[in-house]
Amino acid sequence: MLNIGLENSSPVIAATVLGLLAAFTTSLGGLTILLLRREVSPRVLDIGLGFSSGVMTVASFTSLLLPAMELSGSPTVPLTGFILGALSIAVLHRLLPHEHPFTEKYEGPEWGRKIRAAWLVALAILIHNIPEGMAIGASTAYNIATGVATGVAIALQDFPEGLAVALPVLAATGRKGLAIAIAVLSGVSELVVAVPTALLGSIAASSLPFLLGLGAGAMIYVVSHEALPESHRSGYENEATLGFFIGFIVMLLLDTML
Repeated sequence: MLNIGLENSSPVIAATVLGLLAAFTTSLGGLTILLLRREVSPRVLDIGLGFSSGVMTVASFTSLLLPAMELSGSPTVPLTGFILGALSIAVLHRLLPHEHPFTEKYEGPEWGRKIRAAWLVALAILIHNIPEGMAIGASTAYNIATGVATGVAIALQDFPEGLAVALPVLAATGRKGLAIAIAVLSGVSELVVAVPTALLGSIAASSLPFLLGLGAGAMIYVVSHEALPESHRSGYENEATLGFFIGFIVMLLLDTML
């Protein structure tokens, strides 16, 4: 079993390391705009979205919801967390102004339309990254090996996500520095959420089934409401589906190997 040196760490330290890894790969993805000589194909972005969806779908069940059921001994608490996790992200979508990075579709209150496009994209990614940070923190509090599998898989899918964050900001502002900065911010947001979640799960073990369910519900909402629909809007549904299956298999293998 490979635990990248974290097997003897506390959940909070492990969540910090894994959160930093996710922040690093997201930032690295954002930095790739410095190397681009031409616009990235929507096909590539759709494959990345499909891959992310596959990873998050498996992680929601194998690393979050099923362990929550096992810990609780009853589906009531995990499913309550699952429903509230989905509802919490839905409420954030409703209340926070944001613009989808791929479709440039605005969502949120009317006053938010006055905010610059770059920051609307940043808010959208922040909303989407909250579930990933919760997943890292909650799964690490449950079991270090499970947390490592989840964190490594999320870090892998964060590389194309970082690029996907930076590209629309660059298109909207023409400023590579700002685009990279927002990509870095989106990665750091996962760390900011992962550590308190792991801390809470470690301190109050009784809350862990709820936290695991909460993270699962939040991630499934993002997959169903955002990632998969956006990956099928550019005419590359087959490529997006292939990306989904690759992400699904990668997460399953990581969950088994780690």
